[in-house]
Amino acid sequence: IEMLETLFQRFDALAEQQGVEKIKTVGDAYMAAAGVPHAVADHAERIARLALAMVDTCERLGAESGMALQLRVGIHSGSAISGVIAQKKFAYDLWGDTVNTASRLESRGVIGRIQVTEQTRERLAHAFDFEQRGSLYLKGKGRMAGYFLIGEKSSAAA
Repeated sequence: IEMLETLFQRFDALAEQQGVEKIKTVGDAYMAAAGVPHAVADHAERIARLALAMVDTCERLGAESGMALQLRVGIHSGSAISGVIAQKKFAYDLWGDTVNTASRLESRGVIGRIQVTEQTRERLAHAFDFEQRGSLYLKGKGRMAGYFLIGEKSSAAA
């Protein structure tokens, strides 16, 4: 639990640095979104930078602690509905097909890799490098092209 707390504290700091909203944690899952609650033009870039930093942080913390920490990340771009519901224990949350797709990408992902959809790759191709993963079957979505986010292009990082 202490390791998870340390990791999530670092993720929280990274999310704040990138201007990304942490939505919630459920067990060992960390859900974040960019462009909520207020739309921003560079939401895809923000979440991509956060994902890259999260993978790096997980690897570094694992090496520092000697623990085998494993992380999978799924990213999809699109619309979602957000808000606070219920009358007790209010919690801001996010719903919709975009959220479901990102979740399924994560669950079908590869440890230490950031898996994205074609839609996200297209939004980020100007500034980030990708590796083609191939066709994936996602429950409720069928076959989709999958890509791994590798990093920022050299000219974008400079």
